[in-house]
Amino acid sequence: MDSDGSAPPARVLPVPGTPVRAVVVGERPWGAVVRLPEYEGMPASIDAAAIDSLSGSPIALPGERPRVGEEVAAVVQQLRQWTGAGRVRLSTRSADLAALRWRCDFCMGETVLSPGGDGVTMEVRAADGPGAHSVIVHRDCLLGALHPDSLERARVPKAGRGG
Repeated sequence: MDSDGSAPPARVLPVPGTPVRAVVVGERPWGAVVRLPEYEGMPASIDAAAIDSLSGSPIALPGERPRVGEEVAAVVQQLRQWTGAGRVRLSTRSADLAALRWRCDFCMGETVLSPGGDGVTMEVRAADGPGAHSVIVHRDCLLGALHPDSLERARVPKAGRGG
């Protein structure tokens, strides 16, 4: 509660496929710790495997990774909220910046999570306590899983599309 008795504003969280700007604040053996200016205070990182390698290595070599202070274009790959406030995992791979692709948790086919794509992210929560998990699905798979009489069927095609 805020001092006036009202609830604090809900924290807006990025979802997979969201393009962001990231500023590198720390280098680690596994990649980089970054700050997201649009989502201040949200822990975020880029794994070396999610950075293009000019040498052809499966992970970016230390000399190929962004340096402290450098600002990079990135896309949200995952949002982990199992405990605490959550943690954002990013990708700076050029293919992911063009169209982040992920497996649908319903059919295991590839779905596109970038704006205009055919995928959506569902947040799974329970009243038992903190923690949440993201489930990635095709819009059509979600529509197929919903009961024909569900009122949510009308909302799925509009989610994230301003409707």
